[in-house]
Amino acid sequence: MRGPSMSQPFLLAPIAECAPGPPGAQVRLAVLGARGVGKSAMIVRFLTKRFIGDYEPNTGNLYSRLVHLEGDHVAVQIQDTPGCIQVQEDCVQVLDSLSRCVKWAEGFLLVYSITDYSSYQSVRPLYQHIRKVHPDARTPVIIVGNKADLLHARQVQAKEGLQLANELGSLFLEISTSDDSQGVCDVFQYLCKEVSKLQHTGSTDRRRSSIIPRPKSPNMQDLKRRFKQALSSKVK
Repeated sequence: MRGPSMSQPFLLAPIAECAPGPPGAQVRLAVLGARGVGKSAMIVRFLTKRFIGDYEPNTGNLYSRLVHLEGDHVAVQIQDTPGCIQVQEDCVQVLDSLSRCVKWAEGFLLVYSITDYSSYQSVRPLYQHIRKVHPDARTPVIIVGNKADLLHARQVQAKEGLQLANELGSLFLEISTSDDSQGVCDVFQYLCKEVSKLQHTGSTDRRRSSIIPRPKSPNMQDLKRRFKQALSSKVK
């Protein structure tokens, strides 16, 4: 059964904005992938627990929310991106249009649909583009095969997704945004945790580098020796 269209306003306003926090306090995520893989549905599912199956083409919404994470409330910003990534000759130009988003984000979900092999082929160039902007391999990237409930229409086998993730050094899992709210939440929460750990490590490194090394204490025996030498030379 086809869901309601995005022209109905209640689909656009189920989530309350959170107040902006101090600089560096937010966890910034980006969800990338080809058109129709379910990026917007995943984000809304995570933030509202609701599944909406029908969307107008995405123009790049930014969601800013407070998320409960391991006993704390964390300000999370999630950038939804237009589904314009295709494997074609002008793929590099398409990727360049997302460079600002990639530079801004600290963690990434690369989403494909198991029912669309071309969306799976878009993952590798997206990953390579992320690594050009973020050469640090610690920047977390998770590869997600969405629509796992549509097994009758599967075009991408789970082992193919796992093999690609192993080649790229990323985590991989398949989920069904429509059937499994908890699975979607687990993906986003894991990514939030990884970004938070990276932020904490970075702040610790910065604090360490800002500490001025304490000068070494003088060697008292050496000072006594020099003093005796000075006295003996005066006597002579």
